[in-house]
Amino acid sequence: MAFTTRLVREFTRLALHRSVGGVLALALARELSPVITAVVAAESVGSASAAELGTMQKEGIGHGGLRTKCVRIGGVEIPNHKRVEYSLQYIHGIGQSRSRQILSVLNFDNKITKDLSEEEVIALRKEVAKYMIGGDLKRFNHVAIERLKDISCYRGIRHNLELPVRGQRTKTNCRTLKGKRVSAAKKKSPSSREE
Repeated sequence: MAFTTRLVREFTRLALHRSVGGVLALALARELSPVITAVVAAESVGSASAAELGTMQKEGIGHGGLRTKCVRIGGVEIPNHKRVEYSLQYIHGIGQSRSRQILSVLNFDNKITKDLSEEEVIALRKEVAKYMIGGDLKRFNHVAIERLKDISCYRGIRHNLELPVRGQRTKTNCRTLKGKRVSAAKKKSPSSREE
C-alpha cells in the first residue's frame, strides 16, 4: 500500500497521473509473480510446497552436497555467502549508505546472509519494501527521462541526441555516446578532394 501511494504521489507530481494504472499493474505483476506461483502450486502439489514458495527462498544442492538458501528480497536473489550489508547492494537502488541505514533501523548485526533467521528475513523484506528499488526505480527514471524529451527542454534534447546531459565537454571526450572516431580523410567529401 505504501508503494502504491508513493507511486501515485510521484506520478501526480510529474503530471503523469494518467499513466499510473498501467505502470502500477506492471509493477504489481512483477512483484506478485512468486506469490501467484505459490498459490497455483498449492492446488497441485500441496500446502507445504506452497508455503516454501511463498517465503520466496530457494533451496538447492550446494558445493559438496551441502544445502544452501538463496534469499529473495525485492525481487532479487541476494547472495547468501556474503555479509548482509554487501548482499543488499545487489538490489538496484540500494547502495552502501542505504544498506547501512536499513541495518541500523532494524538493529541487525552485520552477519552472513545465510545465517539470518526467518523473522529477520521477513523484517528485512518489509524494510526494503519501503524504498523505491529495482524495476520500479528503473521505470520511474525512464518515465522522468521521457517527460524531459516530451517537453523538449535542454536535458531532453541532449537525451534525444544521445549526448552528455550534465555539461561535459564533447570536443574530445564522450566517445561511448558518439561512437567510434571517424578520421579526417573520411569526413571530406569526394568533390573537395578533386579540386
